[in-house]
Amino acid sequence: METTHLNKKQRLEKNQNCHFDDLPDDLIISILCNLASSASSPSDFLTVLSTCKRLNRLALNPLVLSKAGTRTVAVTAENWSDSSQRFLKLCSNAGSADACYALGMIRFYCLEKKRNGAALLAKAAIRSHAPALYALGVIQFNGSGGSKSDKNLRAGVALCSRSASIGYIDALRELGHCLQDGYGCPRNVTEGRRYLIQANAREVACTLRSFLSIKEGEMTFPVKEIHPVNRFLKDWFGPGGVKLSEGLTMCSHDGCGRPETRANEFRRCSVCGTVNYCSRGCQALDWRVKHKVDCTRLTDLWLAQVAAEIGEELPPEYNEDVENIFAQR
Repeated sequence: METTHLNKKQRLEKNQNCHFDDLPDDLIISILCNLASSASSPSDFLTVLSTCKRLNRLALNPLVLSKAGTRTVAVTAENWSDSSQRFLKLCSNAGSADACYALGMIRFYCLEKKRNGAALLAKAAIRSHAPALYALGVIQFNGSGGSKSDKNLRAGVALCSRSASIGYIDALRELGHCLQDGYGCPRNVTEGRRYLIQANAREVACTLRSFLSIKEGEMTFPVKEIHPVNRFLKDWFGPGGVKLSEGLTMCSHDGCGRPETRANEFRRCSVCGTVNYCSRGCQALDWRVKHKVDCTRLTDLWLAQVAAEIGEELPPEYNEDVENIFAQR
């Protein structure tokens, strides 16, 4: 009679076959490419690396990393580290335009590596990455990273024009204001107004599309949401972050986050002089959202103070001049 030791567990035969091992690498890489392009956060993609050795190896395949999208490389200033920089560098070396743009902006404005940051932005721009083209245009308009004499208005207009041709809203708005003012290009008020109308129409269309997609339960990137790179810049130089050098300010538009690279680099509001903007597009957006009210209030206070000092009412044409300035914005 066969006896079994009571202290030993009986071994049960189990099917050790794993169907995942039967899948070809090409199929898994294809799935990982879709994940890299559509992940809602870096953690959604990086979690795959810790699943098993095979997924870790395939997820780091250059073909997969080249598909990394905006949200996949959306690292935050709070979680910035050497490992997150290495991840962005892996993706940018693999050919991800979004990673090149993100790492380029971070190195140019945050890490004081102007040459390397500009090179990464150019690498993304070569791939027709609209935000990178626009970012390079802003750098050319301001001469960022150099002196005032390094401004190249014609190059800025050309880069914005290329970005606008892809349909980038900020570039459309910037190009429209340049054409209206004759800034870096021959003045053409009609054409400039057409670009501004197109930018506003696209903005409304994106907002409606985002609203409809949210109702259908789809993942979207609403137009009013701050781009992850701009959010990084705002948090990096925001309260509790890196302090800007004396005399430098940030763009006053809440959705931008760009800092000055030299004193008096950005343009100021011509009426109140209390806010600074990296571009005409940011100035127009901030004027529409909040500064119109703040600037009007400051102007009214200034006029009242002048009237009190001279002891008489101001001539009507003073108010008319101020109203004309506001009407032109």
